[in-house]
Amino acid sequence: MVGSRKESGYSRCGRTDKGVSASGQVISLYLRSNIKDVGGDMQDERSEIDYVKVLNRILPQDIRVLGWCPVPADFHARFTCLGREYKYLFWKGDLDILEMQKAAYKFVGEHDFRNFCKMDAANVSNYRRRITEFTISACGKRSNNDELCSMTIKGTAFLWHQVRCMVAVLFLIGQGLESPSVADSLLDITKIPRKPQYKMAAELPLILRSCLFDKADFMCSPDASRSLTQHLNDEYHHYMLQAEIFHEALSCLPFPESNLLEKLQKKRNYIPLLSRQTEPSYEEHIAKVKTKLTDNLSIPS
Repeated sequence: MVGSRKESGYSRCGRTDKGVSASGQVISLYLRSNIKDVGGDMQDERSEIDYVKVLNRILPQDIRVLGWCPVPADFHARFTCLGREYKYLFWKGDLDILEMQKAAYKFVGEHDFRNFCKMDAANVSNYRRRITEFTISACGKRSNNDELCSMTIKGTAFLWHQVRCMVAVLFLIGQGLESPSVADSLLDITKIPRKPQYKMAAELPLILRSCLFDKADFMCSPDASRSLTQHLNDEYHHYMLQAEIFHEALSCLPFPESNLLEKLQKKRNYIPLLSRQTEPSYEEHIAKVKTKLTDNLSIPS
């Protein structure tokens, strides 16, 4: 490695919030190499350093390198990426999946998603993004008469907290608190220029599943691959045991009472999204940023 992060040429494809997982995150950085002609055809790749093995030896247990590949000097993990895929896991419960899917289809295409993100007016002026796929499906796993489902979201790029905001609105629709048409309203920034205040979906079930690049052929040595497979299997079995412990504890509890009254009370107290207080618009954010810059540049007498 080199002396500083800036000199390392470090970049990462996706920005993941604290608590969010990634099974397909991609980073780029300069590393020492045994191959002199880095731009060659990599026929001599067997003499190259086993980056997967070396890096996993020093990384924390919850960060694992899956593979590597040589790239041109101007490669940037974020801006060279052609597309990203996210997956959001959730238990179906009483959610109306058909109504949620109706709304999810409305996100597909190019839209202004400023009402579905955390606005970063100081660094972002264009809030148009293209979603290529948004589907909801069962995962084939059940527990306590409930079914595990997932949302698969694919797009060329995403805004800060965009996926968690879209999922949050879909959950409100699935609970029958909002109509699928609310997605149309929130995507119409001429009608709704300010984002209504609502809580994002939880971070834990969100996974950055994959990042798409042109001509990026990732490699992993057989030894490193076997070690990595063993590690992930061990982790999986560890958490399966933990889950079974919780399941055993649940079996010792008395049968819970119906929460029907609680659900009815929640619906009575619910404030529709379009009737809520709103956050500042993009223009108001920009005016605040400019004011702050002006104040910082002013010279006291």
